[in-house]
Amino acid sequence: MYLQVAKYITEHKETFMNEWIDKMKVVGDGRVVQAASDQLFYKTSVEFIDLVVLHLTDSDDFNVRLDDFAERVVRIGWPVTFVITGLQTLGKLTYTEMKKEVPTLDYLDKFETWMTPMVNQIIQRYDEAWERTVSLQKIALQELTAPVIPVFDRISVMPLVGTIDTERARLIMENLLNGIVKHRSEVVLIDITGVPVVDTMVAHHIIQAASAVRLVGCKCMLVGIRPEIAQTMVTLGINLSDITTTSNLRKGIAKALQYTDRKIVDVMEDGR
Repeated sequence: MYLQVAKYITEHKETFMNEWIDKMKVVGDGRVVQAASDQLFYKTSVEFIDLVVLHLTDSDDFNVRLDDFAERVVRIGWPVTFVITGLQTLGKLTYTEMKKEVPTLDYLDKFETWMTPMVNQIIQRYDEAWERTVSLQKIALQELTAPVIPVFDRISVMPLVGTIDTERARLIMENLLNGIVKHRSEVVLIDITGVPVVDTMVAHHIIQAASAVRLVGCKCMLVGIRPEIAQTMVTLGINLSDITTTSNLRKGIAKALQYTDRKIVDVMEDGR
């Protein structure tokens, strides 16, 4: 039975491809179809049907190909629901077409026999590929979430963007201390312009970071304090008296230069 189905799909592959793509554009997620180019969608669809044939023939290559395919569809944005719908659509299409040629045979039970384990196996591999992708993305984001950037000799800036939770605060502290040592900074500016909310917890983490910075012999400044943030801090009774603060990064850098016995001067157009 399985070999019959595999042979039938292979012999009518082009017809299956066109009909399957047309049906998926109707029953599948339109955003998935539109997100990829026609060429990429077609190529991935070919691999998808080839994978089904491999499973039917019980090929040793199926598991290897399945891993590669799962990684690829995760990267191009095929959700698992789209993959499952694709399998179900292909199964129904194959069953309907084969029944036309051999109407006396009842393939339904046998179709369920190979469809169900294949669906389960693909879902499992998809889930594993998704977890790996998310894990790698999380690591990449963590590496970029709190960089210490040297802007002048002995002066560094750490720009913060987005919300700050306990885990991210720990990462900020770690990156901050390592960055100060690495760049031999005497002054570091923590820029919170991109932090939407500064509550008691966020302020506590910032104060802890500033205290840790002082312990390694560096001065910490907090810049990018917007009026609404300043009002929130006052309302919450947050004390930042031990930390130098400015409203924007430009003013902060000017102060940092003063701390390192330098200053910004205007240069006339003729160079004098």
